[in-house]
Amino acid sequence: MDDNTADLNELFGSPNAELPPDVLGELQSLLRLHSIAPQELFYKWESYSIKMGPETTLTLKTVRDFKKDIQDALERENRGKAAHGRNEKRNVGSTPRAGAGNSDVFGMLDGLVPSTPGARNAPKRKSNFDTPTSKVAKSQAQSSPAGPSTPLQNGATIASFADRPNAGRIMETLNEHIPLPEPPSDPPSESRVKLKANTELAKFAYKTMAMKLSEASEILDDRIDEFLQLTQEYHKLEDSAFGNPASQSTSEIIAVGRIASDSNEGRLNAASLVLETSRRTGAGLRIPLRVDKLPTYSFFPGQVVALRGQNASGTFFQATEILELPLLPPAASTPAELDMHVARLQHTGDDDMDMDGASATRPLGVIIASGPYTPGHVLDFAALHALLESATASCPDVLILNGPFIDIEHPSVINGDFDLPAHAIPNPDKATIRDVFRHYISAPLNQLAAQLPNTTIILQPSVRDAIAKHVSFPQDRLKRQEFGLPRQATIVTNPVTLSVNEAVVGLASLDVLDMLRREECVSDKARASNAMARWGAALVAQRSFCPVFPPTAREAYPRLEAGGREAVTVEAEDGVVEGRVEFLPVGAVLDTSFLKLAEWLTVRPDVLVTPSALTPFAKVINSVLVVNPGTLSKRKGPGTYARLTVLPAAVTDEDRAKGEILAHRLFERARVDIVHI
Repeated sequence: MDDNTADLNELFGSPNAELPPDVLGELQSLLRLHSIAPQELFYKWESYSIKMGPETTLTLKTVRDFKKDIQDALERENRGKAAHGRNEKRNVGSTPRAGAGNSDVFGMLDGLVPSTPGARNAPKRKSNFDTPTSKVAKSQAQSSPAGPSTPLQNGATIASFADRPNAGRIMETLNEHIPLPEPPSDPPSESRVKLKANTELAKFAYKTMAMKLSEASEILDDRIDEFLQLTQEYHKLEDSAFGNPASQSTSEIIAVGRIASDSNEGRLNAASLVLETSRRTGAGLRIPLRVDKLPTYSFFPGQVVALRGQNASGTFFQATEILELPLLPPAASTPAELDMHVARLQHTGDDDMDMDGASATRPLGVIIASGPYTPGHVLDFAALHALLESATASCPDVLILNGPFIDIEHPSVINGDFDLPAHAIPNPDKATIRDVFRHYISAPLNQLAAQLPNTTIILQPSVRDAIAKHVSFPQDRLKRQEFGLPRQATIVTNPVTLSVNEAVVGLASLDVLDMLRREECVSDKARASNAMARWGAALVAQRSFCPVFPPTAREAYPRLEAGGREAVTVEAEDGVVEGRVEFLPVGAVLDTSFLKLAEWLTVRPDVLVTPSALTPFAKVINSVLVVNPGTLSKRKGPGTYARLTVLPAAVTDEDRAKGEILAHRLFERARVDIVHI
């Protein structure tokens, strides 16, 4: 029990205070009731805190509510198992796939979950891991967006996509005072968007799996040294103000370094914090970091910080102040450039005229969606079809689609169980993953392009894309000639910074918000702030699409519920189980030698799109419009997307006369809606 007490105080308590006895007693009761480790209980508490809101604190009342929530979840699980036991029909002597012939597309989950009866009773043979061939669907009704309900293994059903609740409902709006324009009766007669990449795309075509430790260490060192110079210039400090935090001294210094952990395992906490120096400033040494004298803090691995403090004993660096890091300047344009973009927005259809017959200026319309585009129980892409129908009705100027498109963590992709119509491929026996992309992704996009020929389509891959040859982050573009995409589809790198007219948009399909949630070490005072705003501010301050280093380990992700580790049964053509293979999630797949490509260059983006499986949101953080559109499909149902409406820039005659560069201030004239698909 003493061990549990110490662990609970370390995980749940503040750095300089222990848990109250009544709260500690409730937590220990939970450990005994459910036979779980303190770390697992802490993960459950974090999930509960996110569900209840950022203001949730650990008190006797909240811990009792937390205890009741766990008990309710356990009772629901037991009721589901009881219903499964009543409804299950066992066939003695049958193969594990018996009874699946009527609906083969749903038989792909047999043996996927360890608790599946077929996995326990199945005979096993010698493993054979030859690549399975794809199958042609015998019936298209099962994969139709308006098809019947989908049966699951435990006897429950998932309603068809057409019967989903809240379709089209707006769940959150930023800048609600900006009205939504009525959809035009006719699409624009010409494109209203000028697209320009602000990233050197050719540099992303590097060789993967060829990282050298010397190159990686230089990249990490240079980042510390760059922030040291920026901090010195921003705060107007002398060279003598900086020092080596690993050297013993009673003098107060400013140390610039990287936050790290003293262990390769476990989550970062106040007791495991170390400050890593560069070779130029501290010979690359790591020194334990004490933060108990800081009024508030929020750290994560890889974060570059500037700290004031001293190392009087030679064994640790005592931080007393966190120095603010300078931000990149905001994006700006000349009055002439802004006038040109406003004039481009006036090139609309004949129906967009005001009362005097002059051309009206419609706001710029952008739709942003992120994969997965199909739920985990079926490979039908009904959510993508619904999104494109919405785009056809609203005629957006830009449609941004982030990967993954064909998710490598989808059970059908893992098993090679692709169900395509007979007309989709000339030879079903030679079908590849690219055929799946052409049928489910390229074909609908070509139909959209035929109806909206002046809508710009932007596609960004993900490290979880099964179609991507380049699997490391930063990630190169897909080769468009292999996928039959329409002419107006632009494939970009991951990450990328684009200019859409005057708006500077940063895109990255890596779920860095989830990594920040898992790896963050935060004080009680900072925890009271909005978590999404805190993580967004960290991205802006660190000037990077992925400042977390090292990223979250693959083994740390949860199991099947979150697309993490899952045991998959490999089956022979006769349906007999041949073996079990355990798959880990893809993770971040960082290539450290090229992390410079994930950094922002000269300005803050007007819009930062950072898709995540966490709660979708839109917030203004340090004059940056940070948008998490959510995922278009969740594991068991529909998700969300973001709709961006940008008013034209207002340029006065005085601005034109001065000719000064004007900040875009897009966050003041942009409306963002988070919409249920």
